[in-house]
Amino acid sequence: MKNIFLLLSYFLIITPICSQEIVKSPEPFGPLPTQKQLDWHEMEFYAFVHFSLNTFTNKEWGYGDESPELFNPTALDTRQWARIVKQAGMKGIILVAKHHDGFCLWPSAYTERSVKNSPWKNGKGDVVKELAAACKEYGLKLGLYLSPWDRNHAQYGKPEYITYFRNQLKELLTNYGDVFEMWFDGANGGDGYYGGANETRKINTLEYYDWDETYKLIYKTAPKTLVWGVGPSEARWIGNEEGRAGKTNWSLLRQKDELAGKVHYTEFMSGHEDGEKWVPGEADVSIRPGWFYHSIEDDKVRSLDEMVDIYYESIGRNANLLLNLPVDKRGLVHENDEARLTELISTIKADFKTELLAGTKVSADNVRGNSSLFTAKNVTDGDRNTYWATDDNVKKASIVFDFGKPLAINRILLQEYIKLGQRIKAFTVEARIDGNWKTVANETTIGYKRILRIDRIKASALKINITDSKACVVISNIEAYNAPTFVKSPVIGRDKNGNVSMKSEEGNDIYYTTDGSKPSVKSNLYKEGFKYNKAVVIKAIAVHKNENSSSAVTTAKYGVSKEKWKVVSTSSGDMNSVNRIIDGNPDTDWDFGGGSNNLSEELVIDMGTTIKINGFTYIPQQVGNNLNLISKYEFYTSLDNSKWTMQSQGEFSNIKNNPIEQVKTFTQSKARYLRFVAKSNDGRKGQVFSIGEINVVEN
Repeated sequence: MKNIFLLLSYFLIITPICSQEIVKSPEPFGPLPTQKQLDWHEMEFYAFVHFSLNTFTNKEWGYGDESPELFNPTALDTRQWARIVKQAGMKGIILVAKHHDGFCLWPSAYTERSVKNSPWKNGKGDVVKELAAACKEYGLKLGLYLSPWDRNHAQYGKPEYITYFRNQLKELLTNYGDVFEMWFDGANGGDGYYGGANETRKINTLEYYDWDETYKLIYKTAPKTLVWGVGPSEARWIGNEEGRAGKTNWSLLRQKDELAGKVHYTEFMSGHEDGEKWVPGEADVSIRPGWFYHSIEDDKVRSLDEMVDIYYESIGRNANLLLNLPVDKRGLVHENDEARLTELISTIKADFKTELLAGTKVSADNVRGNSSLFTAKNVTDGDRNTYWATDDNVKKASIVFDFGKPLAINRILLQEYIKLGQRIKAFTVEARIDGNWKTVANETTIGYKRILRIDRIKASALKINITDSKACVVISNIEAYNAPTFVKSPVIGRDKNGNVSMKSEEGNDIYYTTDGSKPSVKSNLYKEGFKYNKAVVIKAIAVHKNENSSSAVTTAKYGVSKEKWKVVSTSSGDMNSVNRIIDGNPDTDWDFGGGSNNLSEELVIDMGTTIKINGFTYIPQQVGNNLNLISKYEFYTSLDNSKWTMQSQGEFSNIKNNPIEQVKTFTQSKARYLRFVAKSNDGRKGQVFSIGEINVVEN
């Protein structure tokens, strides 16, 4: 009897288990991220630091002949960098250890061109070592940038340089602890000092460095290091230096085609749906116009509006954000940069203060095997390792969040469970408003993270419809928020005659000052345009009438207006339209050149009166694709249009990737006439040059 009882008990226990079919997890689909890449995705936001000889020579790209003795920061403090980065919620710092001019921020054993031959700390300093210690203290990860191009090294372009390059890689990867990312710039080959040769050296980027062997060296030396940039990299450039990914952004890339030279860099913004390798995008951008510190840019820190847009169009579009903080001559992150970063983080924290979907009633029209392991509730449980999944044959599905009562929403965050691949090709968002479903968003990819900014709605339910997927749906997280109304800063403009205009969003008032002081609601209320043809600093804010919230400050700095300016001669081009370069509007441009002899081109401007200037600016063409950028120049001044003094010459470094206003300063000089010479363009055939605007620096 005892045996019969035990046998019956066994069947009573086992029968319910056997009656349930075991539901398998979804199979991985397509290229997958490595654990190293998964860890990298989770970093999301980290800092770039450009700081080197260029900081002291006021250049973007050093030529390679600058003396190491120029490097002498007066108050270098890597702990200050780390503190600011940590407070901003960033996860790490990538330091430019060696830029294109070849100067090393560590005492490399393989060159004399380093901090060991600078006056800083009597040649005993090591910036990389100090930063590594600061990162460790503040719980940050350390990354390093090592330029493959070296405009100083005599052997660049020859096999001997590759040995030198790899030796320096070993130093950086073995002497400073773990390096989370090694950053290789795509600028390679061109003119330089090259040990005194002063010549142009061209190389085949994909072949010269033998990247396969270089990567093997890195992975053998530092297996935890993710490699970014050229070669068979593990993360890719986003295709611009504006910090913005495409609305469609796959973490996949046809890397075989890329390594064969068949992929244009503009494709990096969106990646490739049919890519054979997981190579996610990193969006790099500087908080200022330039990558290195220039004092003239102290009042040109990117606006809060632009910084917020960059955040949402990078991290919010399945990319990591690498934000550059150009350390100044003191060796510190400048106060203006810190202030803007603080404003940005305050705005983002406010946007994501209160999550609204946790605790709501969640349902889906398909759940994998009807199993509780893959229930729709997994997207709101806060656990990154659980997910809602559909059956294998279900590539279209909907998930609904019922609030019970209407809630205000204007932000939606979604994440795929990318350990199993990136799948979603298209989705829509619907909101139930006054009992009716209304489509509020129609989007494409999701990936690691996608954040939507929508107009504020008041809805009783939210529905996410996956309308197209490569394989069954696998979503790990969905969130919603009601971010505070963001008031955009006003736009200030002034034409050549000194007429000032200001614009803001409808429903906002504008308050401004003309004495450089911070504006408030007690300042001048802007009602209509006004004339101000003297040198002036205008600051303005926009104030939302209903919510009484204000924008960040817009600052516009102008010299004496150009109403007396005229172009008196040009070497070529249409004289009827040449005034576009002095009309105060950088969006209007003018071309000259294009002759068959590839000669330089020049123009002469009469300012109408003699003034003191200590620099000039060239704004390249801003509208269109073929910008015909000027890469090398000469600039002269004169009092009589007869006797000329050369004030500046050289190159507009990196202008191809960063076609912004180029600022060149020199010793203050009296001038009435300006002569601008375009020596060469950015590599296009025909020597056509384009100018959006020419300005002078007056203080």
